[in-house]
Amino acid sequence: MEAIHPKTQIGLVSLTVANFGRSLPYYTQNIGLKLLSQDGQVAILGTAERPLLELIEQPGATLPRGTTGLYHFALLVPSRLELARTFKNLVDTETPLGGFSDHSVSEAIYLSDPDGNGIEIYRDRRREEWPMQNGRLQMNTLPLDLQSLIGELNGQSRQWHGLHDGTQMGHIHLHIRNVAEAEQFYCDILGFDRIMRYGPSAAFVSAGGYHHHIGLNTWAGVGAAPPPAGSAGLRYYEIILPSQTALDAVVHRLQQNDVATTEQDGRITLQDPSKNNVRLKV
Repeated sequence: MEAIHPKTQIGLVSLTVANFGRSLPYYTQNIGLKLLSQDGQVAILGTAERPLLELIEQPGATLPRGTTGLYHFALLVPSRLELARTFKNLVDTETPLGGFSDHSVSEAIYLSDPDGNGIEIYRDRRREEWPMQNGRLQMNTLPLDLQSLIGELNGQSRQWHGLHDGTQMGHIHLHIRNVAEAEQFYCDILGFDRIMRYGPSAAFVSAGGYHHHIGLNTWAGVGAAPPPAGSAGLRYYEIILPSQTALDAVVHRLQQNDVATTEQDGRITLQDPSKNNVRLKV
């Protein structure tokens, strides 16, 4: 089985939201993304270096329960100090927080946008600090030491200028209908590496030895159906390949396995077995 290129990353995540009047202030003031462009019902947010999020406004859209789609998208900040600055801003803006975890490979803050779309903001530990057991990466879910995190701000400027320009889309975590089926698609066809299983209901896959670029879980229900058209939530997410050769290799495997794709402006669009929309691009 041919592996996907080790420099593959997750790119833009596109969401449907119900109301820009609440979503745009949330993502700019609370989360700290910059509004890069807005054209009617379409807004692009990110940092000065890269777009990270596309929001499409659809008045009245609601997030369904018990369907496939987004569990969360995960913004990776470049340092623990930046995570501390982000956390302080979330507290200062009285942003509702969903939880905190130390995953041994990373430290994470969890929250949801006004429509209920899941968000993780996290920082990675250095790879040499990641725990290994019998040659396998070990991720844990431990309490995050918030006192230690806030301690990063001692002696540092507490000025908030939004998310650091080095922030990127670290990973995406999806609701899927069947773990084995999703693993077979993402690993055996697209070429991601199997990293670990989390009980019978979740799996994590990645490129290049990362802890995970894509999380897959059946927590919305085994056999969950896709959301109804017009729902709030995930429209699509991007997988970014580092070269045309790397993209062509993935497309070749998709064709060999009879996965339907469409191409437009150099972007390849397809669906995973749970009907989550994926775009491949260089």
